[in-house]
Amino acid sequence: MQATTTAVGREREANETTTERTDACPECGAALERDDARGEVSCRECGLIVDEDVVDRGPEWRSFNDGGDESRSRVGAPTTNLMHDKGLSSVIGWQDKDAYGKRLSGRKRRQLARLRKWDERFRARDDQERNLKQALGEVERMTSALGLPENVGETAGVVYRRALDEDLLRGRSIESVATASVYAAARQAGVPRSLDEVATVSRVDRLRVQRAYRQVSRELGLEVPPTDPREYVERYASDLDLPGETARRARELLDGAIEANVHSGKSPTTMAGAAVYAAARLTNHSVTQAEVSEVANVARVTIRSRYKELLEAQE
Repeated sequence: MQATTTAVGREREANETTTERTDACPECGAALERDDARGEVSCRECGLIVDEDVVDRGPEWRSFNDGGDESRSRVGAPTTNLMHDKGLSSVIGWQDKDAYGKRLSGRKRRQLARLRKWDERFRARDDQERNLKQALGEVERMTSALGLPENVGETAGVVYRRALDEDLLRGRSIESVATASVYAAARQAGVPRSLDEVATVSRVDRLRVQRAYRQVSRELGLEVPPTDPREYVERYASDLDLPGETARRARELLDGAIEANVHSGKSPTTMAGAAVYAAARLTNHSVTQAEVSEVANVARVTIRSRYKELLEAQE
């Protein structure tokens, strides 16, 4: 019994040693290198082949043209939440050519046109898919118009799908909930756009977007942090063609205002616009209140009031 236990212990030690030394040559102890082209693992120093016929776990590339272009993957495009079917369904190509590149006859072209039409109809099989198709098209259009990154669109697609599953669209238009999803996704991603900016590219008015956002945020329990006015500074400074020194000074002014709790209950876009205006004056750059008002989309009298409050908070 003792001999068996000893043998098992030795075998376990040998396995642990083998596991620990998989990255070193068993002959000379030098580092190993992997050659995916040959499917071999060999030693850099003595050239010993430790393993062969290694499985390549990378993407499988395949060339579809005569030029040997390897920019396409055989597995196709990745799934996306910006399409109602997540990009998993097939699509009939728009080229009216056969496999040899020759143009099809008129009869075949008409047949393909009918097939495309029916294929497009079958891709949205019920009311929910047609709803998603229209809404996600609106999401993609608005994110592009607002210059938002791709991840914001993906998040907005997820938010809208959740709202549709929870039956939150009852009594609300598709456009209003889609716009609210974009607004919520932008805030969650830390690249906020003001409600006025989002409503500008929407097909519904600001009040309907605001109501839809409040309902979606409350019912879905979205964790949307309060908008930090400092997140608008870089964009406003760039639109006004101001240097980095001015943007840095504006952030410092907002830091002081936040410490003094001056920003509480005030619009973050207004505070950011006032900070940029104050920083421009402190750094001797000529910017008018009208220019800042146009960029921040707030009234000049509001910029003037917040500007005074910011300077008082620094004292």
